[in-house]
Amino acid sequence: MTIRAVVRGVGHYLPERVVPNSEFETSVDTSDEWIRTRTGIERRHFAAKGETTSDMGARAAQAALTDAGMTAEDIDAIIVATSTPDLTFPSAASMVQDKIGMRRGFAFDVQAVCAGFVFALANANALILSGQA
Repeated sequence: MTIRAVVRGVGHYLPERVVPNSEFETSVDTSDEWIRTRTGIERRHFAAKGETTSDMGARAAQAALTDAGMTAEDIDAIIVATSTPDLTFPSAASMVQDKIGMRRGFAFDVQAVCAGFVFALANANALILSGQA
């Protein structure tokens, strides 16, 4: 039997507060036009006071589990790719693990800035193909 890794469900979470580029014009020497033409960014979502990376990760993880028709007990590992963990330790992944009620398996963070998602996906694939997850 061939082992293969597949994405069974996806989830996302965006904080409610939307901040347009124009909000930065008074505090930074920039403009909406300058930001849009150089980055393509029109707005961003800001976390609410007290809302952490692991809070947002747990909401996205729960959405992915729901999309896949699974529960936290059905998965073997959580990998969080972030450059903004809640704390130095414990890892954001272990905090997500706790928040979604995953009581077995393992969790770890990958910190590789913009490439973090790619490295996290490669690690997940390797763990699945090796039979460890």
